[in-house]
Amino acid sequence: MLPPEFLSASNRLTIDLGALADNWRAMNARSGKARAAAVLKANAYGLGIEHAAPTLYAAGARDFFVANAEEGAELRPLVPEGRIYILAGMWPGNEEFFFDNDLVPIINSEEQLAVFMAALSERGDHPCVLHVDTGMNRLGLSVEAAVTLANDPARPASFSPVLIMSHLACADEPQHPLNAYQLARFREAAAAYEGVDASLANSGGVFLGADYHFELTRPGIAVYGGEAVNDAVNPMTPVVTAEARIIQIREVAAGGTASYGASARFDRDSRIATVAVGYADGYHRSVSGGGVTLRQATPSGAFGFLHGKRVPHVGRVTMDLSLFDVTDLPAGAARPGDYIELFGRNIAIDDIARAGGTIGYELLTSLGHRYIRNYVGAV
Repeated sequence: MLPPEFLSASNRLTIDLGALADNWRAMNARSGKARAAAVLKANAYGLGIEHAAPTLYAAGARDFFVANAEEGAELRPLVPEGRIYILAGMWPGNEEFFFDNDLVPIINSEEQLAVFMAALSERGDHPCVLHVDTGMNRLGLSVEAAVTLANDPARPASFSPVLIMSHLACADEPQHPLNAYQLARFREAAAAYEGVDASLANSGGVFLGADYHFELTRPGIAVYGGEAVNDAVNPMTPVVTAEARIIQIREVAAGGTASYGASARFDRDSRIATVAVGYADGYHRSVSGGGVTLRQATPSGAFGFLHGKRVPHVGRVTMDLSLFDVTDLPAGAARPGDYIELFGRNIAIDDIARAGGTIGYELLTSLGHRYIRNYVGAV
């Protein structure tokens, strides 16, 4: 039975934990001989780490990646036997987070290596991950520096990484030449650390095939139902359905306008639904359309789903309200109190992201606190 606060909410999310678990299992299977980690940074991509983490742990995940030590400390009690990797690494002052919560720092630079080694001298042995930059030019030691470190006879025995990793820059474009280049460079680095597990593939990298899998893959967006590969059918199951309530239905005569700047103009008599969602809820102003070209944007803007039909967004998304044209629904079908699906089971989140010139990651991680969440399909 749905909770009363969900039934009366202005904005609501249905989060299918069964689909989340199924998506992780699918990516684990696609990883072949490698095991799949679970990426839980940014509050599990906006879904709620307190629900997502136990779900993925129950599904079989034992390797977890989060952004920083604070996220790791929050995650630790939820995955008691899991290994938690911290992407931002260790800095002076947060060493105790790592030791007290059994977190594994990812060494991204020579400076972080020095901090980690100093911490070992005071606290004793602790696992770490070595991050190697293979062409993204964002984080990591150079391949040459990593190989030199591996072969340095003066390297302390206490520096013994449990994983060597890198990150693909163009895995969502399978034919991009940088993928093969990064793979070759990563093999150079990994070969210097014989017997150490290696990890290169993010969600898109998993789809690139076995050469990219090594011992550990790191699927993120695909587990949450988003697209991992451009211009391809998305095989993942939607996890999140976002809905917002219709507050009012308005009649606008042909030739009339609506919204700020009279930005919506109507060439026919129209019915407009005023809906309780806006950019304060993470429904970005850019999905209004207007020719945004950040990332293959759809100039005509977003659309919702109501009573079995797509209904276009019109005018400008404002802080708390958005307008949808429901003229093509039968008269009286759209009523105040109805919920319009913003994305989810019937509308792919990436389609709405494209309408706003962005990506599904940003929509998920922008979901505001005003949504009432209902978790279904718990494992």
